[in-house]
Parts: sequence; structure tokens; C-alpha cells
Amino acid sequence: MKKQIKQVLTLALASVLIGLFTVGCSAQAAETSDSTATTAAAETTAADTTAAADEIYYTGEPVTLKALADITPHAELLNYIAPILEKQGITIEIVSTAADSTWNEKTENKEVDFNYFQHLPYLESENEANGYDLVSVGAIHVEPISAYSNKYTSVDQIPDDAKIVIPNDPTNEYRALKILEEAGFIKLDPSVEDSLQADITNITEYVKPVTITEIDSAQIIGLANDFDVYITNTNKALEAGVDTTKYLFREDADSPYANIIVTRADRANDPAILAVVKALESESTRAYIEATYNNAVVPAKVG
Repeated sequence: MKKQIKQVLTLALASVLIGLFTVGCSAQAAETSDSTATTAAAETTAADTTAAADEIYYTGEPVTLKALADITPHAELLNYIAPILEKQGITIEIVSTAADSTWNEKTENKEVDFNYFQHLPYLESENEANGYDLVSVGAIHVEPISAYSNKYTSVDQIPDDAKIVIPNDPTNEYRALKILEEAGFIKLDPSVEDSLQADITNITEYVKPVTITEIDSAQIIGLANDFDVYITNTNKALEAGVDTTKYLFREDADSPYANIIVTRADRANDPAILAVVKALESESTRAYIEATYNNAVVPAKVG
């Protein structure tokens, strides 16, 4: 009898062990399957990323392109695409990131191959004033011009007789005046069609009593504490470390003042320069802009 009981217990224990082994193997198989699927998904994503990064924009002879570009975000974007272009034989040499009034002249005189710092209305004014034959070969990004304050956190807090400073250069002054109008501070003469000539003399009504001062855009942020509100370009705000998410009001993201790649008319179809444009317009670069600049810089509409 004892012998029979012992045999039964032995068989039962063996059944339990077999069951546990089977469950363990199934769990391990499931875990292995999940791990394999995760690895495969990661490899697919990496492959997609590599494919995007390795998209061919240029197949010509190796070339070095000299460029003039504002440091933020222009030079940063050129540096972002540099490794992709270098694999295809294009090296970008950024000659300067300190913008001045000679950049279009240097492009016209063939000192550099292209520049990246301006929008189309400004380029057109430069061509007309100086007889340049420069063209845009691609619109890359928009930097909505914005109003900030070191004293107030909302438009409602801005008092009567507030002091407001705006840039005095062509188009940027008009852009500043337009957002002041849209924010309810002033009304502009509706007959003003040439935005390159607009200034405070084109204000027909001060809806809210304020004093507007026009100064060089390079000086605005340094003098911000002297004013209740200051209006400046996004790239200057970024370079100065201003929190560009804390604006009072600003231009819409669909602003027509997209920053462009500019070269001479005789280089408009240069394959290497067009490769730079294609790389800057790529989905990879657009995603980089959206992830890096927190909506202070937005990709321009392509096409």
C-alpha cells in the first residue's frame, strides 16, 4: 500500500513539474517574441531615419560652398544638414554669423556663394536700391516677430502711456506696427501698400495712448528694461536667451516673411546650392526645427 501511494505521489509531482516547465517555456517564447518584435520595430525606425538622412540631393563633383548666415537659427540649421551634404561631396563653410549691411553686396560680388538671413521683401528692396541681381532659391523658415515685456505678463497689464520700442529697419518696422494694430494699440493708414516705407507717421489713430520709439533692432533687447514693451525678431530673442514662449502678442505663423536662401541669379540653378535648399526643406530638418525651437521658429510652407 505504501508503495502504491509513493508511486501516485511521484506521478503527481512529475505532472506538476511538466506543467510548470511548459508554462515557463511558453512565457519565455512569448517574451522572446515580444523582444524580437520590439527589436524589429526599432531597426525599422532606425532604417527609416537612415534612409531619410541618406537621401541623395547632389551627385556632382565635390564642392565647398561659402555662406553668410545669422547664428540662430540659420547657421544652426546649416550645421544640422552639413553631415548629410558632406556625404554627397558638399562642404558648407560659414564665413560669418555676424550680420551686417554688406552681406548682399558680398553675395553679389561673389565673395560667398549664398546667404541665409533675410526675407523676400527685404531682398527686393536691396536689389532695387543697389542694382543687385540676387534671387531667392528657397524659403526655409519663419521667425514670427513678437512683443515681449520685462515688466508685464499679459496685454491687459500694459498701462496707458506705456513706452514701446520697435525696430526701425525696412519691413521689420512695418511688421511691428502691424502686430501693434492687430493687438488693438493703433490703426495704420490703410492706403499704405509699400511695407518697406511704413513707419510711425503712417499711424492714423492711437487706440490706446502709448509712446512708440524706433531704434536699431540690434539695440532693442539691451534697452528692454527702459521700455514697457519691446518688439523684436525671433532670432535676436533666441540669441539673447529670451524665453520666446512668453511673448505678449506676435505675428501669425503663416507670416509671408519667410527666411530664404539667396544667391546670384546666374547661380539659381546651381545643383549644389539647390541641394542645400532640398536638405533644409526635408522632413528631417522640419522635424528638427519643430523639436528645437519650441514654435519660436516654424518651417516655411514648401511650394
